[in-house]
Amino acid sequence: MSDPEAPRHAPPRILTEPRRPARIRALHAAPWLAVGTVCLGAFMGQLDASIVATALPVIRTNLHASIASVEWVVLVYVLVLAGTVAAVGKIADRVGRKLLYTYGFGIFVAGSAACALSPSLGVLVLARLMQAIGAVMLQANSYALIRDVLPATRLGTGLGMQGAAQAVGLSVGPALGGALTALGGWRLIFLVNIPIGLIGLALGWFLLPRSTQHDPESRIDPSGTLLLAAIPAAVLGALSFAAESGTPGWVEPALVALVCLLVIAAVARQRKAPGSVLDAALVRVPAFVAGVSAALLSYVVLFGCLVAVPFHLEKSLHVGPATAGLELSALPVALAVVAPLGGAIRDRIGPRVPTGLGMLLAAAGMALLAVSATRIDLIVVALAIAGAGMGLFVAANNAATMFAAPRQRAGAAGGLLNMGRGLGTALGVALTSIVFASGHGITSVAVLLLVVAILAGAISVTWSPAVRPASSV
Repeated sequence: MSDPEAPRHAPPRILTEPRRPARIRALHAAPWLAVGTVCLGAFMGQLDASIVATALPVIRTNLHASIASVEWVVLVYVLVLAGTVAAVGKIADRVGRKLLYTYGFGIFVAGSAACALSPSLGVLVLARLMQAIGAVMLQANSYALIRDVLPATRLGTGLGMQGAAQAVGLSVGPALGGALTALGGWRLIFLVNIPIGLIGLALGWFLLPRSTQHDPESRIDPSGTLLLAAIPAAVLGALSFAAESGTPGWVEPALVALVCLLVIAAVARQRKAPGSVLDAALVRVPAFVAGVSAALLSYVVLFGCLVAVPFHLEKSLHVGPATAGLELSALPVALAVVAPLGGAIRDRIGPRVPTGLGMLLAAAGMALLAVSATRIDLIVVALAIAGAGMGLFVAANNAATMFAAPRQRAGAAGGLLNMGRGLGTALGVALTSIVFASGHGITSVAVLLLVVAILAGAISVTWSPAVRPASSV
């Protein structure tokens, strides 16, 4: 019998995926070791996102920046992710998912070190861009790597574990970020990524299998990719300028016109160019498109809340950063606890119940947040309810979305799903910034996020399959 991990050609050594040791390949638990390695990357990415969100008020003060400008510490990260993750997923389908995943850890570590050493906001934003390049190599491959090693009937469980790992990162991040910021300043929040990333690099090299589902027809159209990446940048630029006082009146209409032109150009290019990031085989599948759309909206809710609540607690209720981090962690802790349950329910009865119920709970959490702006105890309860809802939703929706895509295009599918998440994250951050900058408070943010949660649930319930996944893949 041929070895599925045997190389098919002899590319340069630096571009060669190493084989796992034979004793690892022979283990019954080998697939779950690979899932665990992917979960470490998921943990690290979300740890960094939540640590930065908590530290934004301190970074703003120390670097003498406005709310709109300091948000770019988060936005540049998610813009790179949103603009390139789908393209990187297609590249991984062709050259190997393990290769890009392991190198992603190395680049992320280097970017984290650069962030910690940044002398100004501009340098910090550039360092975050480097960090984002590593993160996109991790996130573009995460869903595809899990689908590669698990059967359809365990996919929800595996993605639930990944969702739990992300939530653990989110839950540790606020408390750790607040404690580190209070202890030694915001630079410490980037240093924690370095040992985690080095461990992930080693584990990926030894525990992830070689890629066996290559797509030799996968191509990338550079012009189309750049046009697609420019759209979220222009949209978020317009939103950022809307939040900044003193912006010349002509800037906003000019950016809106630019967005329209970019959309027209990108759609025209994607329709006729070979190597389109918007793979026709995927965008013609209603369940896949609905899953990506629902994921986008759910991350508007998640990150809108993660950014809005720290600003409200620290600026309006005068809570210290360490305490604010502990209180904010109620959301991701609940998400971590419930996410495996959401995946398991999807594996047994299908995705409609956990996705619909999940977004209903998220909406209920936002409703409670809207009416309890001055009660810290009720804010914590609202965050926990919303987190439980997100836990039910995320794993089930991700599994249903990935299962709707052909296996050989799992990298492209995972890339598009992550692009949707990245856009949702960016929109959540930017919309929250606009609401605060316009003089409105946490109540207005919560009402907006409530409406978005209801819309996400409606899309998911309408288009998700109502039955348990088949045992075949």
